[in-house]
Amino acid sequence: MGQRKSVGAVVAARRAEVRLPPLRSFGGGELEPDGDYDGVEFGGLDLGGQDGGGAFFMDCALVGCGFGETRLTRARFVDCVLTEPRGVGTDLAEASLRDVEVVDARLGGVQLHGAVLERVMVRGGKIDCLNLRKARLRDVIFEGCVLVEPDFALASLERVEFRDCVLRGADFGGARMKDVDLRAAGELEIVRGVGSLAGAVISPEQLMELAAGFAAEVGVRVAGFGE
Repeated sequence: MGQRKSVGAVVAARRAEVRLPPLRSFGGGELEPDGDYDGVEFGGLDLGGQDGGGAFFMDCALVGCGFGETRLTRARFVDCVLTEPRGVGTDLAEASLRDVEVVDARLGGVQLHGAVLERVMVRGGKIDCLNLRKARLRDVIFEGCVLVEPDFALASLERVEFRDCVLRGADFGGARMKDVDLRAAGELEIVRGVGSLAGAVISPEQLMELAAGFAAEVGVRVAGFGE
């Protein structure tokens, strides 16, 4: 694993390092609940509407696959790469992702509430309405991606970085943070939970942009003389 280093007062996230072995092609058919997939490549498949709840994916590559309404609740992904996943309504509630890279995703309404993400890289792409409520994120990096209305409410974030990415309409209500670095976010819009940023680091410019939200969270009224 990559060695951690300090970034100012923040401990940097450990980066996922996925090295896949030679893979065999998926033999066809549909995903199976509680299925076991080791060293498998899923290439250009439409897995939409299938049920892989509780399945275990290890040393797998999923490339250009459709995940519309795919059920993957409590699935486990270890040492996997998901490239250009697409679809709406993918259900990954209470799933576990460890040493996983997600590249150029085009997803909407992804359910990851209650999930556990450890050493995960999300790079490029756009994800709308990402639901990470009550999830646990440790050593997670969001890089060069667009997150529209992501929901981190009541989640636990430790060593999480947002690099050159867009957070638009984010909800951090009740989140718990430690070593969360938001300074390199290209756009940071928080609609709820500004007061939950304790344990995060932001830039002076971001502080000015979020000032009204901080004031509202603590009940401070801002007004000029004579108003």
